[in-house]
Amino acid sequence: MKKIISVFIVTILVICSFTACNQESTPSVANVSENSSHKLSIVTTIFPEYDWVMQILGDTAENADVTMLLDNGVDLHSFQPTAEDIMKISTCDLFIYVGGESDEWVEDALKEATNKEMIVINLLDVLGDSLKEEEIVEGMQPEDEEEDDEEEEEPEYDEHVWLSLKNAETLCGSIADALAEADSQNADTYKNNLENYKTQLSELDKKYEETVSSAKTKTLLFGDRFPFRYLTDDYGLDYYAAFVGCSAETEASFETITFLAKKADELSLNSVMTIEGDNHKIAETIVSNTKSKNQKILTLDSMQATTSKDVENGTTYLSIMTDNLSVLSEALN
Repeated sequence: MKKIISVFIVTILVICSFTACNQESTPSVANVSENSSHKLSIVTTIFPEYDWVMQILGDTAENADVTMLLDNGVDLHSFQPTAEDIMKISTCDLFIYVGGESDEWVEDALKEATNKEMIVINLLDVLGDSLKEEEIVEGMQPEDEEEDDEEEEEPEYDEHVWLSLKNAETLCGSIADALAEADSQNADTYKNNLENYKTQLSELDKKYEETVSSAKTKTLLFGDRFPFRYLTDDYGLDYYAAFVGCSAETEASFETITFLAKKADELSLNSVMTIEGDNHKIAETIVSNTKSKNQKILTLDSMQATTSKDVENGTTYLSIMTDNLSVLSEALN
């Protein structure tokens, strides 16, 4: 699979290089533009990164060109960059990406970057020892293993690091440092904006802690993929789920459905959880197989389908995490 991605990226870069050559007919105009009114060019892959950048830029955002690549609801795990995406990455000042298996294409794109001064932030690298490996909990349906070369398997880390307010504080710190490095004139502004934003993150984090500490139950049951391991670990919650967070599976086995339905009965849970999306078939099937058959189906937003239109309508990282807290409170009480 990685070889296919590499060939794809190389092909795109060759096309882009020819395009760039054709555009060199007016070099003096480009140079004047860069020297007199250069905007900070920032490329992010997913919504949380984009929103964090905008919060830290604050009033200076008008002097930056910020791109969110996954801006039309495409899932991180199935995203493939376009030629235009590769070109934006190649010339940007700051590039931010998650860094898990879903981002295998990034390595080849960065090798051919034309801006050698580019600052790159890999979220997984920033978090380092705080990363958590994907885990199969009791009752969870394992993915079909792909037969690979006889290479030793590397750990598969859970990529959904943004679903932790504690992680968000750390990651925003790295973003603020990178912005200050790329634009030292506004370094103090970025630092102040970071401190204000971290205060908001910390206040919401405390509300999560208070909600969980006073909850009747400490367990969530997902009839869906489960990308919330960082969140549940932050607050000492247990969970059961149909699939791991990065799973491509869409159909749950009879054994998985039966186990989760029995667990909902055993724990007297009032709800079965899903992530964003219209297909709640698995959750509905679980409910129909419980004794009471009256559990609510509640949705936690993992921000994997947030679009640029949502951003225009005022959606922010904090607004989604605040809404998730309301859903969590209902599920645990």
